[in-house]
Amino acid sequence: MAAEDTSVSGVSGRYATALFELARDQKVVDEVKADLDKFDALLNESADLKRLVRSPVFAADAQSRALSAVLDKAGIAGITANFLKVLTANRRLFAVADVIRAYRALVAKFKGETTADITVAEALSDKNLDALKVALKSVTGKDVALNVKVDPSIIGGLVVKLGSRMVDGSLRTKLNSIKHAMKEAG
Repeated sequence: MAAEDTSVSGVSGRYATALFELARDQKVVDEVKADLDKFDALLNESADLKRLVRSPVFAADAQSRALSAVLDKAGIAGITANFLKVLTANRRLFAVADVIRAYRALVAKFKGETTADITVAEALSDKNLDALKVALKSVTGKDVALNVKVDPSIIGGLVVKLGSRMVDGSLRTKLNSIKHAMKEAG
């Protein structure tokens, strides 16, 4: 079933599917997702961790020791920690961001949810996130999981990508539209 879904194909899809099936069998799908989300947040916050994950320069044992230290400090254990260590041992840690994305897609499909990628200029409050989920649920008729990315370069507003649809309500885009309209008028 997952192999038919193009969002979970290739090496990352195979690893994500294996992790998902293991988590589902052990009834810890949400716990694994939470741990992967935590690791993804660490990855986005730390240039050093990104370099450790992506660079082929690090030897497998050095990469493994460093990853173990990061996982211990972050409180990531169990299936998720073991899985990330297997990725490291197999020299596939560079694909972890794609594996996390594919795992999220499998969880959403399993729960009958859809996922929306949201880009905002600054972090949203829980109240605003809930309001956004409600608004998107009214449009799709399904529960919507949010993948929120903070990008100050959009200045304000938000960009919502839901499946093949995208709504760009960012201030940057609106300002660019005004700029182009003024150039055409002048």
